[in-house]
Amino acid sequence: MGVSADLSRELWEAHAGWWIDGFTDGADPEYEDQIIPLIAAELVDASSILDVGTGDGQIARVLAGAGADVVGVDPTTNQISVARSRGGGPVYVQAGAAALPFADASFDAVVACLVFEHIDDLDTAIAEVARVLQPGGRFTFLLNHPLLQTPDSGWIDDHMVDPPEQYWRIGAYLDEAETIEEVELGVRIRFLHRPLSRYLNALADAGLVLEHMDEPSPPERFLAQAPEYFDASSVPRLLHLRLRRM
Repeated sequence: MGVSADLSRELWEAHAGWWIDGFTDGADPEYEDQIIPLIAAELVDASSILDVGTGDGQIARVLAGAGADVVGVDPTTNQISVARSRGGGPVYVQAGAAALPFADASFDAVVACLVFEHIDDLDTAIAEVARVLQPGGRFTFLLNHPLLQTPDSGWIDDHMVDPPEQYWRIGAYLDEAETIEEVELGVRIRFLHRPLSRYLNALADAGLVLEHMDEPSPPERFLAQAPEYFDASSVPRLLHLRLRRM
């Protein structure tokens, strides 16, 4: 693991509480109203599921509650500790996505939700997902939308023109980039931006074939958090890919 990857892990260890308090256990409307229902519907008939980057285990618990055998992996000690304390059925293992400690073809489904934006070795991690999937197994892959959530993207109110204009600014989409963002006062998290083609080509090289893609609008309760969000209601924050191992 390189210096940058070490830094990423250190930041997640230091700020695990920010994620747990703000995005789990019913605290976040995007997870509650959009992300968790989408994943539950996608994997409703899966029997053995690996949750890569499980965090506190909120997705793993939902899937286990539906009857699946679920294993959650996360490299962050503070996240795994909370996941284990919250219980709910899954088994938790501390491990990174680029070295999954499981035999080939161990699972009939894998899910990774808003995780690969923080993983340095993309190709190895995706190859590991393919390796632990059974032939014909599903990969439910969710990302912050690579095009519309690029570094420096956001809603712009341009009052330098008459009449004033509003538009969504897209950052340097084609350039792979590492950023450390202050997501809240005193909380810094490392993100890796890659264009969508980079992900799709890595998935194809690993034998994971795209079956379906979703770009859902943000849910109503998220939009209701601030008036300016309604202006960007047609700009998806989430990208969902359904993939199948060949």
